Amino acid sequence: MPRYYIDLHDGTQPIRDEVGFDLPDLPAAQAKVTRIMSAIARDMLPDVERQDYVAGVRDAVGKVVYRVRLSLATEVLEG
Repeated sequence: MPRYYIDLHDGTQPIRDEVGFDLPDLPAAQAKVTRIMSAIARDMLPDVERQDYVAGVRDAVGKVVYRVRLSLATEVLEG
């Protein structure tokens, strides 16, 4: 079974996955990273003007094969 690594970056600090996940194929890796990003979205802080996250999926040889971007931008509208 192929191993995929999911690296995260929150705009300030990269987090490199050194362990990885044994997953049957790229669609399974896409589903895994989507679940991870969904959990991050649920925990985003509502009082921050902007939050950005990027997750990159690497294959066993280190090539980035999939990328997901998640952004939250808030603004107060007066009137």
